[in-house]
Amino acid sequence: LNRLGRAWVSVAPEMMVFLIIASIILYLTACGIYFFENPVQPEAFASIFHSLWWAVVTLTTVGYGDVYPVTAAGRAFTGVVVLLALGIIAFPTGLIAAALAEDRKEARTAAGETEE
Repeated sequence: LNRLGRAWVSVAPEMMVFLIIASIILYLTACGIYFFENPVQPEAFASIFHSLWWAVVTLTTVGYGDVYPVTAAGRAFTGVVVLLALGIIAFPTGLIAAALAEDRKEARTAAGETEE
């Protein structure tokens, strides 16, 4: 847990930038699906605010299936969003993994171990 804490602290600035960018992507995704789906599903995508639920579920790759696109353009947009979501999930994972590896290397160096 100590290593994880140190890793988190070392990537905190990058994570803040990531969260800001992810929030912007979340909003733009909600706007996009609203644009494509509101005319045919006004009850499910009543506003951009209502579309945020779909955006969160899709970007986190949960995909409950309670609200989904039915138009061809909405489905194509969703395909792009799902691919983008994989990157959104992978980016912080890579940051934390790299920071953990660096912390482990520093711990070994401090303990006097050599890398083989």
